[in-house]
Amino acid sequence: MERTDSRAKMTQAGLNLIQQALSIYDRDLRLAVCNRRFQEMFDLPEALVTPGAPFEATIRFLVERGEYGEVDDPDAAVQVRVEQARAFQAHYMERTRANGRTISVEGSPLQQGGWVTVYTDITDIKAQEALLRGRSEELSEEVLAHAERLAQTNRQLAATNTALEEAKRELTEMEARTRLVTEMMPAHIAHVGPDLIYTYSNRRLSSVMPGSLSDIVGRPVSEALGAETFARIEPGLLKALAGEASVFEFTHDTSGRRIRLALTPDRGGEGVAQGVYVLSMDVTEEAQARAALSQSAKRELAAQLTSGLAHDFANLLTIILGLQGRMERMEDLPEEAIDLARATLAAARRGGTLLDRIAAISGPREIRPAPTDIPTLLEELRVMAGPSLHEGVGLDLLTGDLKRPILLDAGSLLDALLNLILNARDALAPGSGRITLTARPVRDTWLEISVADTGPGFSEKALDHGLDPFFTTKGGEGSGLGLSMVYDHIKLMGGTVKLANRPEGGAKVTLRLPLRAADAAPAQPTLVLLVEDTEEIRTDVREMLRGLGHNVIEAASAEEAAELADLPGIGLILSDIGLPGEQSGVDFLRGLSDAGHEARLMLMTSLPPGNPERVRAGAIPVLTKPFTGAELAAFLSAKEAA
Repeated sequence: MERTDSRAKMTQAGLNLIQQALSIYDRDLRLAVCNRRFQEMFDLPEALVTPGAPFEATIRFLVERGEYGEVDDPDAAVQVRVEQARAFQAHYMERTRANGRTISVEGSPLQQGGWVTVYTDITDIKAQEALLRGRSEELSEEVLAHAERLAQTNRQLAATNTALEEAKRELTEMEARTRLVTEMMPAHIAHVGPDLIYTYSNRRLSSVMPGSLSDIVGRPVSEALGAETFARIEPGLLKALAGEASVFEFTHDTSGRRIRLALTPDRGGEGVAQGVYVLSMDVTEEAQARAALSQSAKRELAAQLTSGLAHDFANLLTIILGLQGRMERMEDLPEEAIDLARATLAAARRGGTLLDRIAAISGPREIRPAPTDIPTLLEELRVMAGPSLHEGVGLDLLTGDLKRPILLDAGSLLDALLNLILNARDALAPGSGRITLTARPVRDTWLEISVADTGPGFSEKALDHGLDPFFTTKGGEGSGLGLSMVYDHIKLMGGTVKLANRPEGGAKVTLRLPLRAADAAPAQPTLVLLVEDTEEIRTDVREMLRGLGHNVIEAASAEEAAELADLPGIGLILSDIGLPGEQSGVDFLRGLSDAGHEARLMLMTSLPPGNPERVRAGAIPVLTKPFTGAELAAFLSAKEAA
């Protein structure tokens, strides 16, 4: 059983390396297997890429989403495609999707029933073909006609040979199967003779190395690949002809792709190389993943070095949040002082977000939604971003009908918006330009926030790869993590990110977040036992709890808290994980839980998610420091409702 699971995992891993989308359905039109690219290309939900998923359900999902354009009768459109699938006939087609991309769909029936289909994004290839057709007037019509007649004659000859040479039927069938496999492979497979002329090739060369010739059989390698690429692989070809196999990688200059090339000698009966078998694969994504893993290893080392400092820093931020929160609530405080207090609170919350980033390097990220007033949040953003803008650069903040508080992670959103504003600032010429941030509700379903500028806009490459980790247009000055982190934050909150250029000029980044009204009822007032060894933090959390209407008794250790835990009326025990003495907060609360204590048990900590002590907490809810009174209220209310 383990060996079967291992083989299944290895097979799935191999399929995931294929850059085309691939799916296999059985004779009952249920999914047998697919690769990750299949899900990504059509943005399918998990249920539709799980083995056993009905083909009809997938088609219905695509029809209803507009994949096939406007459809008058969705049921009829689904039925037509299902009936076509039941025919199990080989087919090849090209179609333009609703998003403007062009794909080829190549399906082949399986002997045991069902079929395998490969989907390839050929948008760039079609663009090249259009360019070629635009220049076809310069080509000789006679040469083109001759090439077409020659191709037609070859096909007729192949059909005639198949019919006349029945004795070679098995060999022909085997050859056809081999060719089918090679054509379905996302790699260029070829054979080169000792004179370095192609004797065989599938049709994948131009997809692996864009700009290369497609019809290369009978052509020299130097002509098919170009002089620069040939110069890179010629030493390997000569070694293979001398009997030495090799595998190496190089960068294809024309397309910038990373190519892995395997050269294997074709040994004759006497062991002398009579040619070279060539296998070329596009491993650009794999190379990027290796670079990302290398960078992640560096970040993990940095996280290990800073984890202790992060814990202490979180405690300091908790104290700052508490003090500034009390200052903000003081009566008769000057308006300027209130603005400074709010800006300090916003900066402290952003510091908490940065701590979450450090924690996310070695553990899962944590979203902390709390009731958030969007206009107030944007004013805090103005105060934080204003000093960073160049003189002469304007910042406009526009809000629609967003008067009710919304439940979201304000720290993550503030950090994402500040990142976008600073990116927009860098795109503007010094001393001029405007940045416009617009927030509005969309059909009571989404909160849409866009950040637009009057700069030069995104390049085509940035539009395609701007959200990829480590992609940057700033050369050595950028880490390439800014937009990627924005994307991670927003996706983690259930939202989307879209990059675009405005028709009037300039770049525009649009965020959409679920629009959830913060109308949860507050936690009922109760007697709270607060266990925290740091006096300043204990004082701040006590004031937060009292501000929520609770009565509070305090303890500085698990031993001291144990003497108070049996007092009548205690409805909630909130303890820090790190406590002095032999017992941690986790040990203390787990002991109370095992003893059947009736109070709600909750923990707070500066330790990052994934820390072993947090993992030991099990089902006991944990609130991450630093936190505000609103975040504490949301935490208590959510857990009470649960």
